[in-house]
Amino acid sequence: MSDCLFCKIAAGEIPSNKVYEDEICYAFYDIAPQAPTHFLVIPKAHIGSVSEVSGENSAVVAHIFEVIAQLARQLGLESYRVVSNVGEQAGQSVFHLHFHVLSGRDMTWPPG
Repeated sequence: MSDCLFCKIAAGEIPSNKVYEDEICYAFYDIAPQAPTHFLVIPKAHIGSVSEVSGENSAVVAHIFEVIAQLARQLGLESYRVVSNVGEQAGQSVFHLHFHVLSGRDMTWPPG
């Protein structure tokens, strides 16, 4: 999508602090971190949110979770939270599927 912030980040049109990139996904540090370690992993193909995951694109999500596990090991994260907000009421502000990975502080439950 031409007006999607995360599509532009994945395409290199908007700068980001890259953590990882391959042909399927892109990971970068959050510009407003909510934990000492806070990065996002997004698919390069535009998927609006978890609600748009289907049989045709679910392999992308499986790959993203493999990447999250790999990055957590590389960064030495022993305990972390993975979050994906779906819809405005849940706190989704960019309507491109993304997974927040947060670590380095106690996480409360239930969240905010």
